[in-house]
Amino acid sequence: MLHKKTIAITRSKDDAKEFIAMAEKRGARPIALPTIQLVARSPDIADEFLDQMQQYDPDYCIFMSSKAVRLLFDSAKDKPRLQLAIANTTVVAVGPATRAALQKHGIKTNNMPARTFSSVGVGEVLTRLGAVGRKALVPRSSASTPFLRDLLQKIGLDVKELHMYDVRAVADTPDWDDFAQLFLQSAVDGIIFTSASSVRGFFEIMQRHHGKEALLEGLKGMKVVSIGPFTADELAEHGVQGTTAQVHTVPGALDAITDAVSE
Repeated sequence: MLHKKTIAITRSKDDAKEFIAMAEKRGARPIALPTIQLVARSPDIADEFLDQMQQYDPDYCIFMSSKAVRLLFDSAKDKPRLQLAIANTTVVAVGPATRAALQKHGIKTNNMPARTFSSVGVGEVLTRLGAVGRKALVPRSSASTPFLRDLLQKIGLDVKELHMYDVRAVADTPDWDDFAQLFLQSAVDGIIFTSASSVRGFFEIMQRHHGKEALLEGLKGMKVVSIGPFTADELAEHGVQGTTAQVHTVPGALDAITDAVSE
């Protein structure tokens, strides 16, 4: 259990509700750190998406983030048309949170990785669906790596990525000031990183409070868990080694940090 352990997660309070509830049930003191913000590249991203749907006529729509789903629908002037356009394809969600975001907007999908909620899992889904020779549209961040596109092309798909938004580190907030003080006092027992972008945002923000050497030294004194392999790779790029959750979800990451803290 996590009795009186202070555990942070790189998500805003709204996005961390599930984590906060589960962590408190295990006796932890959870901290939500709003690390990144998504900024639409255009006020008309839903219209651009619909134009691409019409021109490209994809067989599959692949959603890699619940935030991307929310951003797309928040910008839509004609939500029924957007729902219909997406529903007329075979929809693939990278994981449970993304599937839930789609369902909230009236789009149901059973096409989701069984366990590996990442690009690799999406590749497994498309392989199972026999998607060779088909077309896939992937709305995502401009900061996304080419791994998914390259993987799907190797499987035999024609892939078009639509870069709808940029990812930026959030501005400092009082929550970050408080966290920085706890960090300085070695009063944080563990931290869960939820994406490669959140790793970059965390380092950008925290280096405003501490030098990189002090930041790395502080991270050595706590348990660090990444939600998946790409997040772990980004941490390694910054000189941080930790544990990767076996199940790439918030509950899976919480299980991993519970095990790590209990060692």
